[in-house]
Amino acid sequence: MQHPAVPELAHTRARPIHWLATATALAGVVALSALLQPGAATAAQEPGQGPQSAPAAAAPATDGVDFPLECGPVKAVVEREAAGDLDGDGRPETVAVVHCDAGISTPPDGVYVLTRSADDAPVRLVATLVDPKDRYTVEDFAVRDGAVTATLLGYSSADVPTCCPDTEDHAKWRWENGSFVRSSPAGARSV
Repeated sequence: MQHPAVPELAHTRARPIHWLATATALAGVVALSALLQPGAATAAQEPGQGPQSAPAAAAPATDGVDFPLECGPVKAVVEREAAGDLDGDGRPETVAVVHCDAGISTPPDGVYVLTRSADDAPVRLVATLVDPKDRYTVEDFAVRDGAVTATLLGYSSADVPTCCPDTEDHAKWRWENGSFVRSSPAGARSV
């Protein structure tokens, strides 16, 4: 008979003392790892580390804003909105696409710019980029790189039904010298 190189184990079943030793060792590892944790992570830069040490202001909300729409007995609906710093002052503005809540047809959209001068100041409507009286429907609306872009669907004449716009215009507005200036990459074209 050959003898094993390792003597037979003294036990083959775990006893309560073994469970207690394992639990104590595990608790020690957890406690030690809690003490050696790095500091809490934050999304903000430390003061003096970046070009902007103040927290960013929130964009103005569209709730409660009285948009200059004549909707009669129905209410104005904010269809889409986007925020961005359009005038370079470090505070974001909100651009809203708004129309009357019509049950049928395609109501024309208005595009409005909202701002506030300080966090506690009331929201102000500062510009109308698209007037609903011009009968445009806004598509592909975005605020990027300090500019507002949109595709405006319109009508070649008053005889075209509001369900079926037949012109398309790409527009871009940028803040220049104290007002929004519209540029179009291309003129209006038929759809």
